[in-house]
Amino acid sequence: MYPNLSYLLHDLFGTARDNAFSIVQMFGLMLGLTFLTAAYILYKELKRKEAEGLLIPITSEEQVGTGAKWSEVLLNGLFGFILGFKLPIIMGDFAAFKDNAAGMVFSSQGNWMIAVLGLAAFGGYTFWQGQKSKLEQPKIVKRVTYPYQRIGDITVIAAIFGLLGARLFSILENLDSFWSDPIGQLFSGSGLTIYGGLILAFIANYIFVKSHKIPPIHVMDGIAPALILGYAVGRLGCQLSGDGDWGIINELAKPGWFIFPDWMWSYDYPHNVLNEGVAIEGCTDKYCRKLGAGVFPTPIYEVIGSVLIFIILWVLRNRIKFTGFIFFLYAMLMSVERFLIEYIRVNPRYDFLGFQLSQAQIISIGVFVAGIIGMIYWYNRRDKPVIMTA
Repeated sequence: MYPNLSYLLHDLFGTARDNAFSIVQMFGLMLGLTFLTAAYILYKELKRKEAEGLLIPITSEEQVGTGAKWSEVLLNGLFGFILGFKLPIIMGDFAAFKDNAAGMVFSSQGNWMIAVLGLAAFGGYTFWQGQKSKLEQPKIVKRVTYPYQRIGDITVIAAIFGLLGARLFSILENLDSFWSDPIGQLFSGSGLTIYGGLILAFIANYIFVKSHKIPPIHVMDGIAPALILGYAVGRLGCQLSGDGDWGIINELAKPGWFIFPDWMWSYDYPHNVLNEGVAIEGCTDKYCRKLGAGVFPTPIYEVIGSVLIFIILWVLRNRIKFTGFIFFLYAMLMSVERFLIEYIRVNPRYDFLGFQLSQAQIISIGVFVAGIIGMIYWYNRRDKPVIMTA
């Protein structure tokens, strides 16, 4: 396993583990690649819809020459304040930062004097730049914006609300752990619940695209293959880092028909980022534990399932044209995949209509039903295409 980049570089080039590269956490790195992957696929899809005439640019008016807005000055000043507050202690004790980056970043430690200087420097520079562009007579200009040009905003919103929702749902799923360590649980990078992230990010972006006069259903169709491929990248990060999203203990003998490597049947996650399990003999690094018994490597199964769903959606998007089909098919396939994988994952169970199901399985049922309803609704509207209007 590769809890951080230094462990991967050790296997590739023989460099020391837990060196300066250890500040790059593997899960965080893969999470960043998740958003980049999803953004690229969405870009391709919105461009395709524009070529088909389903999306057109929006013309808006904007006043220029008024100088920097105070919101911009304050926002950049806040960034300078945080940078000045934290950077000196990080540079002064890099070994501690390398060992526990999140703990240091979210601690109350900092340099107040440098923080105030950072606030003044960044805020002042923003104000000065605004004054340079200020006109004696501000004017109104027209701006043309294509939907694909909103991808940066959509990605940032998805990242912020996705992580917030994933953390919130994980806390709700593990309330006992939260009450025992509220701060640690709030800022933990592990234990993210994907459905929570999807739900909150969906609501936030639905409001955003709607407010910019973009038909949400077209973005939903475009983002469906992006979401499932991004999910595959994210689950690969879970596998590489060993973040605890593994399955139950696999006591079954590997069947003869299973032609894949042994670790895809049962795996003990050595050097996992949680440092969970028994000690690895002879290991003196920071992450020196492996699970006491092999478990189902469920993240890999989800990577395979997600890639298969992506291929289905990618092939069908040009063959079945009615609006909403791709998104609601994604919802149905994704919910089936997650419902099934939960049977071999380690998650709390709840009594639901007489069945013992996990939080994810209960949500999967709701998502699947919503997918069916959405599919029927948009199929009945297939002769009434949703065309974007300026």
